[in-house]
Amino acid sequence: MTSSIDPVQPQQKRPLWLQSAVVIGVFTVLLYAIEVVDVVSGEVLERNGVLPRSVDGLWGILFAPVLHDDWNHLIGNTIPLIVLGFLVLLSGVARGLAATGIIWVIGGVGTWLTGGAFDNHIGSSILIFGWLAYLLVRGLFTRHFGQILLGVVVFVFYGGMLWGVLPSQPHVSWQGHLFGAIGGVLAAWALSADARRERAQKSVGPRSLT
Repeated sequence: MTSSIDPVQPQQKRPLWLQSAVVIGVFTVLLYAIEVVDVVSGEVLERNGVLPRSVDGLWGILFAPVLHDDWNHLIGNTIPLIVLGFLVLLSGVARGLAATGIIWVIGGVGTWLTGGAFDNHIGSSILIFGWLAYLLVRGLFTRHFGQILLGVVVFVFYGGMLWGVLPSQPHVSWQGHLFGAIGGVLAAWALSADARRERAQKSVGPRSLT
């Protein structure tokens, strides 16, 4: 007597929206965990932000986007962080993380170069402004209708935030906002290279041999 063995079913890949939600959800929980540690430690962690033109302050390029001044600062950033981060990751988690890395570095370096000499720049708003700019301009580089439409919708809901790239309120790092946004534009341009290359090839058309 023989028995049939069912072949092992390949594990189904999680849908992209679920992967994106998990990644941004884990990152958000991490930010809250870091703030708990900061409060318990007597706000020692938050001193590790970007300290402009200071050698020690270079570490802030790595740490600043996950540090916040207080709970109000973190809570105020949470909703745009979740919404914009999720939308960026929907283009593909790997691509979204690459865009985030570009924004992280350019936002931090730009702040380190231009910020006030005695200021400590912290906050995930570097990423928020970068993601916002990325979503607004990505469709212009890719010429993808869906991405252009998403950019319009994002602008309607969050476009007013762009005023934050200008010097306005005291104790607000407009430099982080500005260079985060610049990082977002550069990320959109760099990561649309494949789409721009494909569009250029189509415009040239096949070459004929003589």
